[in-house]
Amino acid sequence: MKKLFIKIIPLVYGAYFNLSAIFSTKKTAEKAFYFFCTVRKGRVQEHQKEFLENAKKEVLTINKHNIQTYNWQGDGETVLLVHGWESNTFRWRNLLKKLQEENYTIIAFDAPGHGNSTGKYLYVPLYAQVLQEIINKYNPKNIIGHSLGGMTIIYNEYINQNKSTEKIVTIGAPSEFHKLMRNYQKILKFNTKVLHALDGYIKDRFGFHVNDFSMAKYVQSNTKKGLLFHDKLDKIAPYEDSVSVHKNWKNSVLISTEGLGHSMHQEDVNNKIIAFLK
Repeated sequence: MKKLFIKIIPLVYGAYFNLSAIFSTKKTAEKAFYFFCTVRKGRVQEHQKEFLENAKKEVLTINKHNIQTYNWQGDGETVLLVHGWESNTFRWRNLLKKLQEENYTIIAFDAPGHGNSTGKYLYVPLYAQVLQEIINKYNPKNIIGHSLGGMTIIYNEYINQNKSTEKIVTIGAPSEFHKLMRNYQKILKFNTKVLHALDGYIKDRFGFHVNDFSMAKYVQSNTKKGLLFHDKLDKIAPYEDSVSVHKNWKNSVLISTEGLGHSMHQEDVNNKIIAFLK
């Protein structure tokens, strides 16, 4: 019954957007956008608290959000960790232990609406604003991002080109925003009128069309060293997205896996990240 309910809810919203667009495409687009960006999971769970308590914590106010940051101090270079959609800093537990063994200084934070940070919505331009403030404060030489976090790193580097950053690692990161929108349309089954209205809303608000937002395009001007991980069987973010990014990123290496999934917490992955940072 619960599974059936979960399947029906998106269809109800899709039907509502189709009907609403007959009367006002702008209001419908705004509602569809915020429904897309609503964070429903990713808060800190009881079993995650003990691990996170070991860090030095500080709350930063960024763009009207209280952002929870974590600091594990070391004597080496600073590494910044950027988690993905409906996750939080705890997802880095395995890699973090490896980084501590190598004495890196580790900075992580919970995205708006995630972990212990405030908020209800998350979208890449907002995530990038928060990320940039963290970069300004800590000047990390190395930045590592999973999934949406990796996408945000690439976008943020395109618009800010941080001189302090030397190496970037992405893990299972999507590239093309239009694929995410098409999948959103497929799940909710709203019509092309709603999709076009969404595109117009995004252009008016952020200055780019859905089809223009592409990590494969943004990395063409990226001169940093890059390491990309992506599983060929990834069901969340298409493997070909990282292939396209790697093709356009001159100073990058793509490590393809098969059967490791989207999260990629495996020791071999983390060992390769450490080797790249060294």
